[in-house]
Amino acid sequence: QVQLVESGGGSVQPGGSLRLSCVASGSTFSSYDMGWYRQAPGKERELVAVSSSGGTTNYADSVKGRFTISRDNAKNTAYLQMNSLKPEDTAVYYCNAHYLSLFRAVNYWGKGTLVTVSS
Repeated sequence: QVQLVESGGGSVQPGGSLRLSCVASGSTFSSYDMGWYRQAPGKERELVAVSSSGGTTNYADSVKGRFTISRDNAKNTAYLQMNSLKPEDTAVYYCNAHYLSLFRAVNYWGKGTLVTVSS
């Protein structure tokens, strides 16, 4: 029902910035909670940031003050602005779309985009 495509990953030095984008298609974008997750080498996938359909945002403690999630519903796109990047931010970043109703919960995932932070 929903397809997600991430872009914007790459290699950056510590202290640098990157902006990730997630373009959604196939359904009503504004109805979904949008989130960014990441999975570092040898680690489990973790939530980085989420933007609910109602406008609430939440962040993992490790990225508070450095990362900002936003969305442009007219463009069916979610963003993750990453500033002051650290080596421990190195991971594959995944876009997630979540919808919860009285009848079912649905999750969709992108294929991921790699972010490498090193000197």
